[in-house]
Amino acid sequence: MSGGNAESGAPNLTPILDMVFQLITFFMLVMNVKAASLDLAIKLPVLGSAIPTEAQELETLVLNISKDGKVKAYGREQNVKALASKEADLARRKAKVDGKEIGPTDEIPITVVIRADRDTPFHEINNIITDCQQNGFRRFQYRAMSKMANTPGEA
Repeated sequence: MSGGNAESGAPNLTPILDMVFQLITFFMLVMNVKAASLDLAIKLPVLGSAIPTEAQELETLVLNISKDGKVKAYGREQNVKALASKEADLARRKAKVDGKEIGPTDEIPITVVIRADRDTPFHEINNIITDCQQNGFRRFQYRAMSKMANTPGEA
């Protein structure tokens, strides 16, 4: 071990650190934070040609509707009228803090995302939309599953 050319027995950690960094970056990119608000027991209807929305709204209210018309939001069963009223009041208060005024008949700047089971009767969905509209919600999105996503073995 004489001289300065002797190699040390320490392993080169650069490749393993690079791989760990890439794995962390990958999982951060694919992790969907909003997935926690989705009720995975609901079987969405299948569309022949689903078209993605152009721009996702920053604020959404996700309503999961079971086939018997029960609504789940924020991980628990909710009364739609009470929930819509509460969310509208919160949005109006938040707007007031931000220096904007939302009147009782003005549009609430929140998109209501409806995830209804494919066996949910239309009148149940219509009643829920009507309850939301009476509280100022005007933007709605209806979620469905594309044929490709419903096919086994395909994403």
